[in-house]
Amino acid sequence: MKMKRKMKNSIRKIALAVAEVMVPGNVKSFFLYGKFALAVTVMAAALTACSGLSGLDVVGKDSVSSFEKVLNAIPDKVQADEMNVGWSLSAPDNTVRFIWSENYSKSPLYDVMLEFDAKPFVDAGLDTSKLPKNYTIYKGMLIVGTKLGGDDLKYSGKPTALAAYEQIVKKYRDSIGYHTALDHYNVNLGDGNLFEWAKDLSTNGTTKENQDKDIVFVLNPEPLIAAGVDPKKVKGWIYTTVNVDINGKPTDVYKFLKAFNLQ
Repeated sequence: MKMKRKMKNSIRKIALAVAEVMVPGNVKSFFLYGKFALAVTVMAAALTACSGLSGLDVVGKDSVSSFEKVLNAIPDKVQADEMNVGWSLSAPDNTVRFIWSENYSKSPLYDVMLEFDAKPFVDAGLDTSKLPKNYTIYKGMLIVGTKLGGDDLKYSGKPTALAAYEQIVKKYRDSIGYHTALDHYNVNLGDGNLFEWAKDLSTNGTTKENQDKDIVFVLNPEPLIAAGVDPKKVKGWIYTTVNVDINGKPTDVYKFLKAFNLQ
């Protein structure tokens, strides 16, 4: 407790130092601000890692509680996945699944992935032999995802779907994001592919409107189009632009989306 208190005080001192530099009229403020801001970011991150101050990570923490609400909203669609050594959440129409491993040292393929019906894409012109290496086809299903690491994950009790997700937040926090426009959290599956879920299943906190996209399966269309897919002919997926943040700038990019309202 004393160590955490000292580290918190250190963060406060750094913040006060930045505030002092930024006082109007301080000639050096313009030049020093960038260095101080970087120092605060780096030192705060280091102090957080050393002291376990997870409370500073609002996105990571809140993504866990919101993900739990999604799991509870469709318990019949959440299953243990022995083949992938983890868990899966299926779409209400069973055409696509989000899969996450509970032990990265034993994952046979990827640690996080989407598995979806290949037929709509094959019917739209897909030549599976032209897909990149992050794609696998298995029994009529396409699988796209990424490895996070080789960790032999440990649990205090029997692994659960939620506990396995918490390991992503704990070990690979950079894989968790927040999509402001939709008020969604997401898991980055690599190469522009994502699984997203609503922060609040009732209301979009950004627009204050009814949240009608509780879970969204997101595919990068570029490798599929390069492999022969006519995006306008893919049935069951919406081909549209999505507003995302790229290098600090709001940018519209094309995606294949399959969204569901769970309530």
